[in-house]
Amino acid sequence: MDNYRARVVDLLLADKLEAKGAVVIEGPKWCGKTTTATQVAKSILRMDEPNKRNTNIQMADIEPSQLLGGDTPRLIDEWQIAPKLWDAVRYEVDIRGEEGQFILTGSAVPVESEEIKHSGTGRFTWLTMRPMSLYESGESTGTVSLEKLFDSPNHIEGINKLDLEKLAFCICRGGWPAAIRMKEKAALSQAFDYYDAVVKSDINRADGVSKNSERVKRLMRSFARNQGAQLAYTTIKNDIIANDTETVNEYTVASYIDALKKIFVVEDMPAWNPNLRSKAAIRTSDTRYYTDPSIAVAALGIGPKDLLNDLNTMGLLFETMCVRDLRVYAESLGGSVYHYRDKTGLECDAVIHLRNGSYGLVEIKLGGDKLIEEGAKNLKKLADKIDTTKMKSASFLAIVVGLGDYAYRRKDGIYIVPIGCLKN
Repeated sequence: MDNYRARVVDLLLADKLEAKGAVVIEGPKWCGKTTTATQVAKSILRMDEPNKRNTNIQMADIEPSQLLGGDTPRLIDEWQIAPKLWDAVRYEVDIRGEEGQFILTGSAVPVESEEIKHSGTGRFTWLTMRPMSLYESGESTGTVSLEKLFDSPNHIEGINKLDLEKLAFCICRGGWPAAIRMKEKAALSQAFDYYDAVVKSDINRADGVSKNSERVKRLMRSFARNQGAQLAYTTIKNDIIANDTETVNEYTVASYIDALKKIFVVEDMPAWNPNLRSKAAIRTSDTRYYTDPSIAVAALGIGPKDLLNDLNTMGLLFETMCVRDLRVYAESLGGSVYHYRDKTGLECDAVIHLRNGSYGLVEIKLGGDKLIEEGAKNLKKLADKIDTTKMKSASFLAIVVGLGDYAYRRKDGIYIVPIGCLKN
């Protein structure tokens, strides 16, 4: 496509196609999975094409190999509506004995998972796509590379072009590819349309169980108010029952959240467990996040002006946006993003851990000298707690900020990096 915006996962997809017979691209609806796959696919099967959907499903049940013919890599879009295709693809990969044969895309884990007889180990590899980062959407200048921070440079530089109003807009618009090309009003409506689709239908398709849409709204609103928290099901339950005439138990809450995970609306952040000099107990609960901050905005029914009038809420949702971007960038480096918190209350917003054992400690602050100093204090305190006789020292300490004119390295070695300067 002439207007295709390059994505961080483009190179990851190319690498994975060289390594395995089939690549499974997963992620939320509207994040660009099919569009990205189309850039490299040589033939395409759209399983949910309206006038062919029923025929495709029947053929997948009767003679799936008929659907797999075509130039390779062959893209099978929304494969999960016919789960039997999984085993057919696995078999075809075995028979052909070549890499890069198929790309499978979908927005949900298939309900009929019992129809899948084989795990696909050795034949499939997975790639997670998320909504666009600020670097991909063009709001970040990309003058500071996350990868290069792992080399502990003595100097970094970059000019931040995002002010408070633009940050509020980016949070509310989100990283939906279609929204990037739209005017402001239309762009801001995309997250609300996404939210409506989740509430009215998508969450039910995740596990085949019909759910109370008003209860889903209350759950998503509670989830939105508690971004970045280690939120217990009991807390969400109490939020829901405050305005619910029916009894709600923790099992119901868990089942709703599990459904949201299956359709990639929420993505919890696991706890990081380093070797410490002290015996401080580490909290192991996951931290709650939406995959994109705009989902929280829609769940709360607010907009950019509301965020500008409530900087505390803006700070929470800014953190969600930064976590989204850090996940995108870390994934391209073969890394993952974790959260740290111990029983003393010491925490670190994001720990970027690479496969080679290298890691960076990151605090996320909307801006302001006081918050930056608090973040620096936390980073140093955690770095001092780590037992470097049993694991590596942190490659870098950084504070990702929303406001601030420049990216720079402080005298104490901590990097100050505006999110508007960061890339993978």
